[in-house]
Order: sequence, then C-alpha cells, then structure tokens
Amino acid sequence: MNHDLIFYGRRICFIGAHPDDIELGCGAFIAHIAPYTTIKCVTLSDNQKNPLLTDLVGEHYQSMQTLGVSRENVVLGQFETRRFQDARQEILEYMIQLNREFSPDVVFVHTRADIHQDHATVTEEALRAFRGTTVLGFDVLRSSYGFFPNFLVGVSEADVDCKLKALSMYTTYAAKYYFDPAITRATLIRHGALAERPYAEGFDILRIIGSFDASNGRA
Repeated sequence: MNHDLIFYGRRICFIGAHPDDIELGCGAFIAHIAPYTTIKCVTLSDNQKNPLLTDLVGEHYQSMQTLGVSRENVVLGQFETRRFQDARQEILEYMIQLNREFSPDVVFVHTRADIHQDHATVTEEALRAFRGTTVLGFDVLRSSYGFFPNFLVGVSEADVDCKLKALSMYTTYAAKYYFDPAITRATLIRHGALAERPYAEGFDILRIIGSFDASNGRA
C-alpha cells in the first residue's frame, strides 16, 4: 500500500544565493517535476565579481537546461556575494515582487541549518516575503551543519542521473569535493533509506500550509 503524502503545485519557486546552490540542493527533485509543473529558479547573485568565476553564468544556464528548466524561467539577480546581510531590505522587496508576479504554490530556499551568511539571509527574508506559502529548506553540503531532512521526496534513478549530469556542467567547480558524483549519489541513497525508497531528495520544513480532505479516497 502506498503511504506517500501527495502534494501539488502548479508553480514552484526555487531560490538560492549563488549559482550551483539550487542544483546541489534540489537537482533530482527539479528533474522529477520539470515535465509536470511551472518552475522558476531564482539565484540572487551571479558571483561575477570574482575573476575566477567568469564561466559560471553560462554553466548555470547549461545546468538548469539539463534539469529541464527553460531559460526564461531562470533568473540571476545582481546582489553582491557575501554582502546579503547589508542588503536585507532590498532582498526582501525583491522577493515580495517575485511573489506578486509569480505567486508560487511552494517555495524552496536554503535550510536553516546553513551557516553561510548569504544563504541564511535568503531564508529569513523568504519566510517574510512568502507568508501564507509553504516553504521548504534544501541542503548545500559544504555550508550546513546539523541538517536532517524531515520532508523526503522519492526520486528515480533517472532523476539522480540527471542531477549528476547537471552538476557536471560546472567545470569551474569540478575539483570541489561537494561536486563529487559519489558524494551526491550517496546523499540521495541515504535520504532514500530514511524514506524506505531507493533514492530521495531531502528537505527540512520551514512552513507547511495545508488543507485536509477527509473524504478523499473513501469508497
């Protein structure tokens, strides 16, 4: 008997601080839902003040395309990396406008266990901007401590392979340990084990807005 919680969203918004954050935290899940729903991926900094990252924007677009997200639904903001705390109000207003224009049913942002200053700012301001909306937190391995997924979504092996292929677009980060395909796959297997599924993407619950239909599924 299938005991999965079924959740829906016609418009799903993913918000990350930097290129690669969304794919690292949600890539398999995005691949899983891309054929069925409208996805908006918003990254608040293009990280182009660093002269070593000049190829990053192109790699980000290629990665998102690999996951099935069209170019018009990929947004790169111009906030300065490692300075998000100084631009809290501007980031809040940016997200409020995003909420007005896109009106997402579910929002994914960084987990509260993330200690990166930009990531933490994104999460705090998203919870203010998207009040009345379900918000789930994704994990970026290199900067989170104490993350434990309490919302697990089963994904297929094809979704896992798609995430690995998307991350391989980031040749800039090829030597980084957190881009190691074995680590990515192991994380998805571990989350799958928690869900008693072959693979799962894991999130933490920042806010759930729901309604209960007692008659659904009754004979």
